[in-house]
Amino acid sequence: MENNQAVGAKIRSIRESKQLSIEDVAARSGLSLRQIEDIENNKVFPSLSPLIKIARTLGVRLGTFLDDQAELGPVICRSGECRKRNGLSFSNNATVSHKHMEYFALSQGKSGRHMEPFMIDIAHAHDADFILSTHEGEEFLYVLEGVVEINYGKNSYILEEGDSIYYDSIVAHHVHAYNGNPARILGIVYTP
Repeated sequence: MENNQAVGAKIRSIRESKQLSIEDVAARSGLSLRQIEDIENNKVFPSLSPLIKIARTLGVRLGTFLDDQAELGPVICRSGECRKRNGLSFSNNATVSHKHMEYFALSQGKSGRHMEPFMIDIAHAHDADFILSTHEGEEFLYVLEGVVEINYGKNSYILEEGDSIYYDSIVAHHVHAYNGNPARILGIVYTP
């Protein structure tokens, strides 16, 4: 099962275990019924924002959608291991959804965590027709390879290898590869 399919199935399983209907989740999260159905049925590559809203509504951490186990002690992710076992694709929140980012969890299995660290491969965006997203929390991004552009509020920032940015996620934002070339970043998402 692809990880995106596992995420849809896990969301459905958690929702059903809490005896919530899709309509309940839509009403509580502010997402559309169709959007939640499409995510659960793996019809779209979701952006991060709706997954955070669904996690909040279900009363779980974002990482719960990737976790296979719960580890109380430290979690080590050896070079190359995380990329092999737990990639999750997201869209660029465009009007026409397509794979834009592939997230690799670096803390999979760590129970009780408050941060979600990811290695993120950013594909070339085929168009610049994206929608800025907002969600609770904060994000820290560090550019490992390539160049990325971050639209944040009314500003735009170009970050090159070695550059980083820390921002409040409640401000409308979007991260994408710059000038048509792929990039790789370390991203840490904190949701209170």
